[in-house]
Amino acid sequence: MGAEIIGLGHYAPLRRVPNAEIETRLGLDAGWIEARTGIRERRWAAPDEALTDIATRAGEMALTQSGIDRATVALTILATSTPDHLLPPSAPLLTHKLRLPASGAIDMAGACAGFLYALTFADSYVRTHGAPVLVVAANILSRRINFADRGSAILFSDAAGAVLLAPTDRASGIAGVSLASHGAGYDLIKIPAGGSRKPFAEGVGIDETLMVISDGRAVFTEAVGMMARTARDALGRAGLAIADVDLWIPHQANARIIEATRKQLGLAPDRLVSSVADFGNSSAATIPFTISAEASRRGIVRDQNLLLTAAGAGLTGGSIVWVM
Repeated sequence: MGAEIIGLGHYAPLRRVPNAEIETRLGLDAGWIEARTGIRERRWAAPDEALTDIATRAGEMALTQSGIDRATVALTILATSTPDHLLPPSAPLLTHKLRLPASGAIDMAGACAGFLYALTFADSYVRTHGAPVLVVAANILSRRINFADRGSAILFSDAAGAVLLAPTDRASGIAGVSLASHGAGYDLIKIPAGGSRKPFAEGVGIDETLMVISDGRAVFTEAVGMMARTARDALGRAGLAIADVDLWIPHQANARIIEATRKQLGLAPDRLVSSVADFGNSSAATIPFTISAEASRRGIVRDQNLLLTAAGAGLTGGSIVWVM
């Protein structure tokens, strides 16, 4: 039994935030952000939009596209670092909004690699239990931007992407996977306060609830190395070579990380699918968002080999070879 994508969905909030808005706020020269990140603009959620609101939009698109009986969806996995609340989890509310009466639901926190971990779990569940699984990755990172930290303030955005998997007798789904972590880099990207290490309390400043990248150079080196290494491993497990990759959809961290990884892998530029220029970095949401947006333009092409790679906070990351 294989696992087949039968529905794709994506959503980006309506508010467009061009580089000029952030460059003015940070006192940067015009063109500074695009030259260093490849980003021209990003989307930010409206004040009344919460995480499950944007996740619902992407999930609804995937479900509608599939035409599936919603009562058959057995599990919903929500990959996010910005849930509606710290407690309860947001996935049960998402299933309620999507009218999935028989679906289990779980949040998965894996930062930028969260979608890859969720997809690995979903693929195994579909193959083992023969039932459809919905995976949604979504983030509202605009509310975690620390404008005192220029390195992160110029990158982050809000978006959601979704894939609906179903059992099939086709040889589709994960052909190779390699997941990785490097806990020695745990503090490179973080939100200092709000967990058990430093709970919310009197005297904890609002800036400590915002995102900080402590060493951008180290993040760059670690991310490129982890994505290249796991990509080669996943391809080896699938019995494939770089030349067998039809499309490469990396985490849309920034253009420099994407290009450095592409060169390390020796992938042809025309294999890359990217959305970072117009939508920025929405962490776990970037890969499913980009897949769905690309499929909306050209349709789902069966039997293609997709290489998905990511690395981010934790440090955690990995790669998946997915056969469409």
